Amino acid sequence: MLHDPHFWELVAFVVFCGIVLYLKVPGTLGRQLDERAARIKQQLDEAERLHREAQHLFAEYQRKQRNALKEAEEIIAAAESEAKLLAKQAQAELAESLQRRRRQAEDKIAQAEKLALQDVRNTAVEVAIAAAGQVLADSMQGAAAAAQIDRAIGDVKAKLH
Repeated sequence: MLHDPHFWELVAFVVFCGIVLYLKVPGTLGRQLDERAARIKQQLDEAERLHREAQHLFAEYQRKQRNALKEAEEIIAAAESEAKLLAKQAQAELAESLQRRRRQAEDKIAQAEKLALQDVRNTAVEVAIAAAGQVLADSMQGAAAAAQIDRAIGDVKAKLH
């Protein structure tokens, strides 16, 4: 039996198992496996919490993006509306300005015509007075004629002006 290799294998195996049990290796291995399982569970819980938080943040960012797009559309619509209103106002102001300038030009033309007519009348009056004075001077002679001519010229001036 002492020469049998299987016997010594059995003895070595029993001694090995005794040492393993004496050093409490199975308990230590179980404890280490339990600790590792607890760490893995903790990491899984943390990962799930982070996943939920990421989903929440993603949903919040999507909501913010929708709100931002809606706000941008409202801003664009308001800007377009304001631009149309400003264009209408500018067009109305331009039309009003053109109408005002046209009236001013027409007023200036009417005033120039009035001044021209007044100048023509004044010139005609002066020519008529001079002609009347010449005719009267040719037909009348002396001091009485000069007085009458002056009086007639004064009457003509008063009537024509």
